[in-house]
Amino acid sequence: MLEQHHLSTMRSCAKAKSLRRVVFISCTGAVNFTDDFGTPGKIYDETCWTNVELCRSLKMPGWMNFVSKTLAERAACEFAEKNNVDLITVVPTLVVGSFLTQTMPPSLVTALALLTRNEAHYKILRQVQLVPLYDLGVSLIFLYERPWTKGRYISSSHDVTIVQLAKILAQKYPEYNIPTEFKDADESLPVVPYSSKKLVDMGFQFKSTIDDMFDGAIQSCVEKGLLPKIGIGAPSGIVNNTE
Repeated sequence: MLEQHHLSTMRSCAKAKSLRRVVFISCTGAVNFTDDFGTPGKIYDETCWTNVELCRSLKMPGWMNFVSKTLAERAACEFAEKNNVDLITVVPTLVVGSFLTQTMPPSLVTALALLTRNEAHYKILRQVQLVPLYDLGVSLIFLYERPWTKGRYISSSHDVTIVQLAKILAQKYPEYNIPTEFKDADESLPVVPYSSKKLVDMGFQFKSTIDDMFDGAIQSCVEKGLLPKIGIGAPSGIVNNTE
């Protein structure tokens, strides 16, 4: 179980006398399936927790991951409280940016689905939230270095719909012939906000734009042969894709 793996790490942290603070990275799967998920106008923040039993009953795509991430984060928080461990949990949304691995990170399989025609991931992009990899990394350091930070923080800079994202990418990268019309989404589709107010109120600033994060991601993919070079033509698929 994922939570047992994390608890093993937490036990080691509790034993380390020189440990200053633990920063635990969770995911939106531990946030978004609340009792009232899907309610128009709902804003997700640090108080929102996924209802594990709801996921188990609905069995939506990815439900096992949502359950495991929620149980792992809750177990880490409970252990930290009982064992006097200084713990901060950070909940990033979909992470986009340049990368070092030779295969495409799972987050980019989703983020770049419009370029690769991976329609199975369009549903995730329908009302998606994004955070640049660089800004996420800086936010982790920011929270770690400030002793008065406490609890849970959402790290997310942009809320977009698949229609909005498609238009941005199609204008920036016309060579990839990115689709801009979708059978189940149009201009009237609202965004689903994830609030980083708690983090921003601490003094943190997100600096990267959507253009910045996708420029870095696409450049990395081109350099590693995971996407064709700009100007060569629209992709028929991606190379060495890891779903």
